[in-house]
Amino acid sequence: MPGGTAVSAIEVARAMPLVRPDIELLGVSGRHEEDSSVTFDISIDVAGLPISGALLYESSLRIRQPRVERVLHNVDLLHNTTIIPFASRAKMVSTVHDLAFLHHPEFFTRHGNAVFKRSLKVLKKQSATLLCSSQATMNDCLEVGFSPDLVRLVPLGVRAHRATSEDIARVRAAYNLPSEFILFVGTLEPRKNLAALVEAMREQADLPPLVVAGATGWGDIAVQPSNDVKFLGHVEDHYLGGLYAAASVMAYPSLWEGFGLPVLEAMAQGTPVVTSKAISTEEVAGGAAVLVDPRSEESIREGIQLALASSAELSRKGLERAAGATWENTARLTASIYDEVMAL
Repeated sequence: MPGGTAVSAIEVARAMPLVRPDIELLGVSGRHEEDSSVTFDISIDVAGLPISGALLYESSLRIRQPRVERVLHNVDLLHNTTIIPFASRAKMVSTVHDLAFLHHPEFFTRHGNAVFKRSLKVLKKQSATLLCSSQATMNDCLEVGFSPDLVRLVPLGVRAHRATSEDIARVRAAYNLPSEFILFVGTLEPRKNLAALVEAMREQADLPPLVVAGATGWGDIAVQPSNDVKFLGHVEDHYLGGLYAAASVMAYPSLWEGFGLPVLEAMAQGTPVVTSKAISTEEVAGGAAVLVDPRSEESIREGIQLALASSAELSRKGLERAAGATWENTARLTASIYDEVMAL
């Protein structure tokens, strides 16, 4: 699925051979048809289990079948790249990006909440080591009863490549972008708070229009395309850097995040960022963004105005912040945890 979870898994897989060539990575997934509209350079071979989707989740959690050993042999360690663990006899680590379902269960289906809760029980029973994307997520895992000995902080990274003027021109032409615009990037789901962003901007007629990039997720986001709101859908990777660089401001007033990759991605392109305070995005921003109250449309609106007025300073701070966050560092920390778990 497009989104931060997929990006994180793929980027760590790309970076691992650069930092630890002695580790052999093999992928496993549910059985599914290829979607030609979404292209990921996964960089590793991926074996398919005989089932997929909700059935695979339920079977993995309830009866611990099918095991990954059914399609991969001689597995030393299983790294689940989401909170839902596959079944395996191998030692286990799991990346936990967030426990949003505990803070905002209303943003998920009843079945989704049940699956996530069962996942936590299985991870505890398996004594899985958890790789948490942020200190905020790490604190959540400790609060729900995971042992401090099994919880590790592994911040995510960002690609350092700056978009060129040609990249920017190409994305402008491909999507018919306005000369100035406020950008939102993220899977379209209620906790991303897109409706509040739209309303905040509607109250200030002189703000640039809003451009929304992201795949459809779940739930009613209560926003329709208009003269002031342009939806791009899922944006392919080769356009994304140019899209960030073309934007006047990237606005990301999410209600809850485990990390908030778009914050770093925008900073890496020198684009001023407006994001939420008091959640993990404040941690990720590292003092290089305008922080707002995501539940206040006035705060969001004033934050965007401040970012437009402070563009040069925010661009400089953002570039400095992003330079210190690399996928190679994420892969290096991940590999060190593999070593710890294998030594137990």
